[in-house]
Order: sequence, then C-alpha cells, then structure tokens
Amino acid sequence: MTVAIDAPLIAGVDHVVIGVRDLEAGVVAYQRLLGRAVAHRYVGDGVATALIVTTNVAVELIAPAGEGETARRLAAAIDAGGEGLMSIAFAVSDIDRAHRRIERNGLRPDAISDGQAGALRWRRFRADTPSTGGARLFFIERDAQLTGDAPSDILALDHLVIRADEMDRVAAFFGARLGLDMRLDRAIGDRRLMFFRCGDLIVEIVQDMSGAGNRLWGLSWRSQDADGTRTRLSEAGFSVSEVRVGMKPGTRVFTARDGTCGVPTLIIEASRNRD
Repeated sequence: MTVAIDAPLIAGVDHVVIGVRDLEAGVVAYQRLLGRAVAHRYVGDGVATALIVTTNVAVELIAPAGEGETARRLAAAIDAGGEGLMSIAFAVSDIDRAHRRIERNGLRPDAISDGQAGALRWRRFRADTPSTGGARLFFIERDAQLTGDAPSDILALDHLVIRADEMDRVAAFFGARLGLDMRLDRAIGDRRLMFFRCGDLIVEIVQDMSGAGNRLWGLSWRSQDADGTRTRLSEAGFSVSEVRVGMKPGTRVFTARDGTCGVPTLIIEASRNRD
C-alpha cells in the first residue's frame, strides 16, 4: 500500500515588509545596502510599495500614500513602533490548500484575496495576528517567480530574526503548525535560541523576556566577502562595525549600525560548510 505524504505547507519566504515614512528615502537606503535596484513599484489601497529582489527573498518597502484605512493603519504602526519590519509573507505553491491548513491549525486566516500590479499577479491571505502571538504573517502564491537586478556582493537573506518570550509555544507554532524544520534549540547564557529552516534561509527565534509577544526584529544578509561588503557600505555612508568572528563556527560578520530603516542588520560571510 502506498502512503501519501503531505507536502510541506511553506516553500520559503517570498518577501519581508519594511514600513517606512518616506518611500524614496527607504528605496535609496536599501538600494545602497543590497547593491540592487528596485524591480517593481506600485501604488494601491492607500500605500506606495517598492520591491527589491535578491536571490531568495524580496524586500518590500511600504509607506503611506494618501488616505484610506490601510494608510492609516500603517501610519499608526510606524508612529507607535517606528520604522522597521512589519510582516513576513511565506511562499506557498497552493494557496487554497495552505488556507485550509492554516484554518485547521487554529490561526483564523482572513479570506484569500487576489492582487495585481502591472505584470505581477498573486493570491494571498493573512493569519490572525493574535493567534500568531503578535507577528504579522501572510501566505502568498504568485503566478510567476519574482526576478530582480543583476547579482550583488550581498547574495541573499541568511537569517530572519524574531524575538519571542514563550519559547515552547513558539517551537510548537513554527514546527507543528507551520511545518518548518527545527535545526537547533540551544541556550546561550540566559537566552534560548531556536533555528528553523525555511527554504534557503533560517528563521531564528531569540528569547526575549520583555513580555511583548512575538516580534519581527532583524535581518542577517549573506555576503560572499565580508571585508569587501563592509568597505562598500562604509563608502556609501553607512556606519558599520569591524568584521568579527561569528557565533557560528567558520563565519565572519559585521553590523550595519544605521541606514536600515529601523531594522537591526547583520552581514554574514557565506560559509562553504553552511548547513
């Protein structure tokens, strides 16, 4: 007898959303940071959006643009918490199946909606934010893969960092409910860290005792040459740390201290032995 194996719900991360007050200032910052040009722009539902596409994920910069409920919600979120990561959109291959799975897993998704901007077309839905512990999570199916600019010294997103207080609940959420593959659960000092594989990147959960729930926090970008990328960013006007040995054996890292629209940002030199 052949046993059917349920395919993974999530194929990877489609894009991360960064809320900014001034879209053009955000575009300048991230074009300089990533060494890539904007691939797509569109305006709708009270917001203006620019997409910068890397090898494994897109950065969606979004800013209020006029009146409307979406513009008001975005402006209120930026006023309350500052610019920074607003949401994650997970890539799925079958949006209807994903919606049924998310609903069965108790995440109370909203209805699937269709979207189009120029040649881009997609279907997506959002999980209920209180049910996710506070993180805004979307699920999206595109009719065609995003394509972007020519390759840069920053290759792809390596880690997406989320801060959380109830780590056992987070383990059950990302592992059992979303079906991500846990690669590591370890304690460093008084903090607990968890690492989940999601496509070609890692979702890193960092223990946070503030009681603020699950919060999208930072991004770690993968570089082919930490020294060269550091020099480029320094010459572009970023304040950057010195290159240092990374927490993971065989890696070298440095921090971009400013110019990232409120997103804590680490650059990590790609390891040949990366798991």
